[in-house]
Amino acid sequence: MTWTLFALQALNGVQFGLILFLIAAGLTLVFGVMDFINLAHGVQYMVGAYLTAAFAAWTGSFGTALLLALPSALAFGLLLEALVFRHLYDRDHLDQVLATFGIIIFLNEAVRVVWGAAPLGVPVPDILSGSIPIGGLNYPVYRLAIIAAGLGVAGLLYGIVGHTRIGMLVRAGATNAPMVSALGVNIRLLFTVVFGFGAMLAGFAGAMVAPILSVEPGMGDNVLILAFVVIVIGGIGSVRGAFLGAILVGLVDTLGRFFAPTLLRFVLDPSAASQTGRAIAPMLIYILMAATLFVKPSGLFPAKR
Repeated sequence: MTWTLFALQALNGVQFGLILFLIAAGLTLVFGVMDFINLAHGVQYMVGAYLTAAFAAWTGSFGTALLLALPSALAFGLLLEALVFRHLYDRDHLDQVLATFGIIIFLNEAVRVVWGAAPLGVPVPDILSGSIPIGGLNYPVYRLAIIAAGLGVAGLLYGIVGHTRIGMLVRAGATNAPMVSALGVNIRLLFTVVFGFGAMLAGFAGAMVAPILSVEPGMGDNVLILAFVVIVIGGIGSVRGAFLGAILVGLVDTLGRFFAPTLLRFVLDPSAASQTGRAIAPMLIYILMAATLFVKPSGLFPAKR
């Protein structure tokens, strides 16, 4: 194990964490502001990836595809909100879970009908297709671009939520929605804006991973689970908590999967170390979540109420 290899895997962990942040940020806003459990948030990530793949094949340009996919993901999220989700806001959480789980099944089958079951690929844009040397090893430029994009969105969200009027309304709505409504704010419109913005963030995450992952039905299911882990660790309703939780989950998951088998070789034979390491590594983020909840049951940075 070398420090260079550790640094490269840490970069992979940060990149994975920032993708999780893009998904979890919208999810934690929807959950924190609207008290709405949206299990279908992961399919909006999948739809963003599929839209990017379709637009890239149509235009031949990833940049153009991204510019078209973002408003399309926003429009798709707003359509779902108008047709389905707004009718569930006043229902209990069990109804929300059942309805949004049904949407997962429906949309996973819908993309199979439209695009087929075979995985799709999106070429990495030429301008970002190279790599840069880090300590004698090469690291893809596109992964660095994902990190930069994630940090840029995090800074933008920090500015919007913490230092603008709409951010003030979002925070107030998360604290006491009936009072905000009594003061003359159209709380339903606020909810719609928050939901659409969250859907666009998830779609942006899907668009950014399309060139490095297979675009396939059901690709949003696993990341949805991780996104919930992120917001539980960070604190429900907290964008800052979602950011820190996502980075922690990304690092623990990536470094754990890569180094656990190697480290276990100090106490086990190579075959047992490899098998045990592969079994333990996926559990590490859940151990992290349990430890966080044991110390801080509301998460690291719960939204103030």
